[in-house]
Amino acid sequence: MNIGERLQGRAGDAALIFVRPDASATTYSYAQLASRIERYRGYLRGLGLRRGDSLAILADNSDAFVVAWYAALREGLALVPVNHKLPAAGIAHILSDSGAARVLADAHHAGNVPQGFPMSPLTEPAASLEDEATLPAVPMQPEDCAVVLYTSGSTGMPKGVPMDHLGYGWTIDTRLKGGPHDHHRLLVAAPLYHINALGAVTFALAAGACVVLLQRFDARLYIDAIERHRCTWLTSVPAMLAMVVRETEALRSADLSSVHLVRTGSSPVSEKLLGQIREVFGDHAQISNAYGTTEGGPLVFGASPQGARPPPGAVGWPLPGVQARLVDPEGRESTTQGELVHRTPATMKGYLNLPEKTRQVLSPDGWYASGDIFRRDAAGAYWFVSRVDDMFVCGGENIHPQEVERILETHPAVLQACVVPVPDDIKGAKPVAFVVRRSDAQVVSEEQLRAFALAQGPAYQHPRHVFFLERLPLAGTNKIDRKELMKLAREQLP
Repeated sequence: MNIGERLQGRAGDAALIFVRPDASATTYSYAQLASRIERYRGYLRGLGLRRGDSLAILADNSDAFVVAWYAALREGLALVPVNHKLPAAGIAHILSDSGAARVLADAHHAGNVPQGFPMSPLTEPAASLEDEATLPAVPMQPEDCAVVLYTSGSTGMPKGVPMDHLGYGWTIDTRLKGGPHDHHRLLVAAPLYHINALGAVTFALAAGACVVLLQRFDARLYIDAIERHRCTWLTSVPAMLAMVVRETEALRSADLSSVHLVRTGSSPVSEKLLGQIREVFGDHAQISNAYGTTEGGPLVFGASPQGARPPPGAVGWPLPGVQARLVDPEGRESTTQGELVHRTPATMKGYLNLPEKTRQVLSPDGWYASGDIFRRDAAGAYWFVSRVDDMFVCGGENIHPQEVERILETHPAVLQACVVPVPDDIKGAKPVAFVVRRSDAQVVSEEQLRAFALAQGPAYQHPRHVFFLERLPLAGTNKIDRKELMKLAREQLP
């Protein structure tokens, strides 16, 4: 098997629309994309790459990135997408740790490749888009590595997570159920070094759909792309959508009627943001709140066994082929709330070169301890609560930041909130909040928000300070950068 064979669209149909920051775009049909992939396979062979080699990519989103991804798969290579927002030490670590034989870099990031490391340009030599003969994909075993994805490195250097052809193929097949999907146009704006975006592209092209790919995320460009290219399916992370709903002027004049599905994932989405998404895209758009991890597999939950859609804000029920349970801090199984431990056909076999880290999160029989706290309701649906490592203790009380954020975001003047701990001599740690105000609401003060939190929740978890920002900082995966906010809080407090 080889997942590089999963390019299923009709020859003349649009496969990929690449959108640049100036909104100019280039469209490739399935035939043109296949032809470029075959040319790129020759390019990779010319670089001396052979079956089993690892090939890194350090680049912005682009049509060439997608072509290189499929060419690498079809040649039997393991792709290593590199987070170009990492510092030089992080990039060097990934290239060394993955054992990459070579790195392909675009013009923007070639200067970040460590000196002396084998590097070639990402863009292949110029050629026409005429059809070329398609060679069979190199046969691969199910356990052979297809891609090595690196975690964001929030607690040290990024960790490599190999995904094999079997597991990646299962995610594609699971997403294809409930089709056909070939009428969809999927908007992808997250970076392709992240499973959210790479998985969306791979699924869409396996479904015969069209991918509208932004070189990098920009809220106004995202809105423009929806209207200009009549996107039907939006992929995103919550922080991206939070920036989109703030663009009230652009939204007021945009025709978003083509959107039928808004799929967000990679981090929790608040009830307030869900409501704002509904206001923007209307009742005809289905909103899907997905959950997945790099280590445990990008698909875990979905519709109920009877086909019921998850309640708003919930991630749903374990998908067929997924086993899940909740575990309390003492390691006992819980029926209501605890850390999610699960096993899927896409669960990693272990971190690359990190046997001790692997033993900390993966049992010998393949159960992955996610580090995410969930609750399960009476109907069996799962709801995200917080990260285990986000939780902190304030005066002997456990505080889950997301619970405080949900309270703050129910205030009519608050668009977004993020709560982080800062050291405290008496309590050990205390919560502080960073808030983005709604532009169309009455101004709210720090004192008012602190009083609101006190009235709506336990006194121990109310934020001791509230700071206002124009926007929350994002990490390389477009999630809210909590580490940066903790640093900012320490700088601003006496």
